[in-house]
Amino acid sequence: MAAESNGAHVAIERTAVNPVAWSAELGFNQGEVVSGHTRTLYCSGQTAMSADGAPLHDGDMAAQLGLSVDNLEAVLGAAGMSLANLVRLNVYTTEVDLLFQHYGVLASRLGAVRVAPTTTMLGVTRLAIPGQLVELEATAVA
Repeated sequence: MAAESNGAHVAIERTAVNPVAWSAELGFNQGEVVSGHTRTLYCSGQTAMSADGAPLHDGDMAAQLGLSVDNLEAVLGAAGMSLANLVRLNVYTTEVDLLFQHYGVLASRLGAVRVAPTTTMLGVTRLAIPGQLVELEATAVA
């Protein structure tokens, strides 16, 4: 992966830090050392919202998770990045068990770009928009 700064290419080096093996088997690293990056993008939480701000897919975790990833990709893309640039992902959900049933929606998208960002999943009482079941907050580097 390379970043461009003032016309010069800077190599980004990512080193997984996994003192245990189980997390990598689940698709995330315990830690990740990133060096050589020139830009860091901090993304607000992304949910299953339409482009005009309307909540979509009420009660459908798989569809909400898919659209949340799409919306995260849109933010990343607007910054000249992709899911491959993720180094941190926080997943907030009102239904932890339901999220686990549909986690493959997210895991497959991350696996497709061969990225395993450090990840935290938190069960919360509710999200800002009623009816939303999942929210993705991310940090990316380029």
